[in-house]
Amino acid sequence: MKRAEGWLASRWQRLDGPGRIAGTDLARGLAVLGMFAAHLLALPDFALADAATWLGVADGRSSILFATIAGVSIGLLSGGARPAEGAQLRAVRARLLVRAMFLWLLGALLIVTGVPVYVILPAYAFLFLLSIPLVPLSARVLLPLAAVLAVVMPFVQVWVDDLPFWGEEAGEGLALAIGWHYPFLTWIAFIVAGMGFARLDVRRGVVQMWMLVVGAVLAAVGYGLNAASGADEASENVSYWSRLWTARPHSTGLLEVIGSGGFAIAVIGACLLLCRTIVRYPVVPLRAVGAMPLTAYTAQIVAWAIVAAYTLGDTGDLPGFRALAPFAPFALWTIAGCTAWALLVGRGPLEWTMERLSRAFSRPVTPDS
Repeated sequence: MKRAEGWLASRWQRLDGPGRIAGTDLARGLAVLGMFAAHLLALPDFALADAATWLGVADGRSSILFATIAGVSIGLLSGGARPAEGAQLRAVRARLLVRAMFLWLLGALLIVTGVPVYVILPAYAFLFLLSIPLVPLSARVLLPLAAVLAVVMPFVQVWVDDLPFWGEEAGEGLALAIGWHYPFLTWIAFIVAGMGFARLDVRRGVVQMWMLVVGAVLAAVGYGLNAASGADEASENVSYWSRLWTARPHSTGLLEVIGSGGFAIAVIGACLLLCRTIVRYPVVPLRAVGAMPLTAYTAQIVAWAIVAAYTLGDTGDLPGFRALAPFAPFALWTIAGCTAWALLVGRGPLEWTMERLSRAFSRPVTPDS
């Protein structure tokens, strides 16, 4: 009995101890379930004034939230407020390289299932690679760099997206392989922003409050300018500028980068602040999902492929699969499964595998958060 109690205590310590930051796990868990919603539901266009559309907030913003938290995690992995140096820096870079390779290979396997979603893992692999030269930088460099990238890269992105190459067979294959639905040219801004806030030390209450305030202001600016323009999806094809000046989800327009990037920063700040209170305990199941996001995301796609193949005979039938109303059971089973695994076993199986592989090429540095 004492041995069992000791094991459970150690699992709880891993989930709720000083080695993890509850708020980042909560934000990551929300991002994972938001991506489930974007995959499994036909979401309406989000409008703040219409409560019936509020579920549409998950479209596009969930994946950007996920990317921004990934930046925070990279910042914490590479030393937090004190960037890694010397041998530790080399170890961090090796770990990021191995993780990038693992994510790309896993993403390729998920694409082969034929499930009709844009798998985000190949894009994550390239974002991890791009983060490698940035890990020695301080917040004073990273946060201004993130701002510059967020403003400048959408101009480049719209031009690149207009190239005829993407409409060719080779272009479509390349886009799938590199996760171009989440284009790393612009999305690196979210990674860099997350790294910058990690360098300020996201455990500090003042940093968390500033994240909430700054993120809310950026979201208000991005979405406010979009609303003032009166643009809609149909008008985006009129010109280069109309494609740039939009906050539509997955457009990678300037206003989406500012608005949804700000939204992600604000959500992370709010989750960090909430988890400074007693709220951290009722949201343990969501935190458990956020502690093993790779496992949760992968399990969703694999389960989707199995169920669709068995019931529909076609893993690519998106309307048919959505007609099965899969979101609620997928979300509930994911929450229950991740909670049970975290409390009874510990680290998620894919997270454990990726960590073991990265340790094979470098010595461990700091616990993940």
